[in-house]
Amino acid sequence: MIIDFHTHIKLSKKTRFDRNYFEEMICEAKANGLDALAITEHFNTLVFEEIYETLDRHYPYRYGYYEVEGVRLFPGIEVDIQETGHILIIGDRADIAAMRSRLSGHTEEGAFIPFRGLLDLAEQYNVLKIGAHPFREGTPLHHLPEEELRRLDAFDLNGKDLHAQGVEAYSKRVYDFAARLGKPVVGGSDTHQHLQYGCIVNELTEACHTVDDLRQAILGGHYKISISPCLDVKVKSAAQLKKLLKKEMQVAE
Repeated sequence: MIIDFHTHIKLSKKTRFDRNYFEEMICEAKANGLDALAITEHFNTLVFEEIYETLDRHYPYRYGYYEVEGVRLFPGIEVDIQETGHILIIGDRADIAAMRSRLSGHTEEGAFIPFRGLLDLAEQYNVLKIGAHPFREGTPLHHLPEEELRRLDAFDLNGKDLHAQGVEAYSKRVYDFAARLGKPVVGGSDTHQHLQYGCIVNELTEACHTVDDLRQAILGGHYKISISPCLDVKVKSAAQLKKLLKKEMQVAE
């Protein structure tokens, strides 16, 4: 099973969920060889509830994922923390909905939940906790206490940062950091626009149905990360198209 652990299915936080845009994204993910995605949309995106209400109305949910055009979509969120940084949470839809509800008072800058508080909350549910882009300049994680970082399940080798900071140099920083903490690394494209799919993927040895399956594959090392030789083109093209689409939408408004 080929999966991307960090994806977005909206153009941006400030746009409404668009089912046509979403289905185009999924079709393009499939065309890029992906069998599965973790849909880690920002927890404070505009009308967050609209996403899962739409998914529940239109697509089957079995085991621990939605199935759309033959692609498995594992529910998730990306959460901002008080100390600066983002954490990916992946799990069953009921657990994701419950956590999002309990975070409703922490969606604005200045009110984000502390890292320790988020960990305490997440550990009440059966979810994966992945540290997103730990060395991104604007939202790093490497500055946080190591005893708290060790409570995460894995760290994100992020397509955007590989493009911005260089594949070899950035990979080394992330792998060395994760190794010091005794944690695995998983790949995430961090795409908001379909051209970015496939820039980095995880090739699992077995198909996964639940968050427990995903955890077992990650912690057991039953996967390998593949970085596309076209990573720079994919990320740069997606960023440019996203910018144009956002400009078009503003003009239309």
